[in-house]
Amino acid sequence: MFATIVLFVSICLTSGSRADHHQHCHSPNMTGLMRVMTLKGEMRAVGAFTYDSVGKKLRFRSNESHPANSSLGLDLLMLFEEGIFYEIDSKNQSCEKKKLQMDLHPLDIPDDATFSCTLTSGSLSIEGEGLKVNIWTGSLTNMKGSYSMSVTMGCLPVSTFYFTETTSFYFSNTDVELEVKDPDLLVVPSFCHGKPLEETPEGTVNSFLNEFM
Repeated sequence: MFATIVLFVSICLTSGSRADHHQHCHSPNMTGLMRVMTLKGEMRAVGAFTYDSVGKKLRFRSNESHPANSSLGLDLLMLFEEGIFYEIDSKNQSCEKKKLQMDLHPLDIPDDATFSCTLTSGSLSIEGEGLKVNIWTGSLTNMKGSYSMSVTMGCLPVSTFYFTETTSFYFSNTDVELEVKDPDLLVVPSFCHGKPLEETPEGTVNSFLNEFM
């Protein structure tokens, strides 16, 4: 993990595209596919996501068509404005309602993120063979660690690294479409209505990231 961080920082520091000031942006509405891996190569989850950038809502459902021995079965509805999220079990018509301690997620640049540099993946000189991205970095709140996000010029998040004391993750987004294709996915299911907010054990940090730990 340390070698990965050093390599990444070195690339940013030696690139000629670094700037002291860079305009923040926020991601548009999106539907796509998200893969989550540890930096040891372990696949944690592959699933479809739906993100409402205005309402700040995110639904992530593990995709059963991409099985992996170590993948997690997850169905999460994150309501960042309300500071709560639901762990949903549609098959059994049940859910758990929990408080969010950290609203960081890999589909939007945090307001306090720091611009590091601009890089081109692939070829800059051959038309259509390169992807230009901005790199944003910052610290994780409520836990020791940091993150690094690569975002296109149109503010679409391509990938995010999360580095913590215990483990590190790589989130990648593919097949992204600029719309909320199914708004009903961002509505709290009827069988979740009236659920009490579960108590959070002391020392526990509830967040989208922590669901993969």
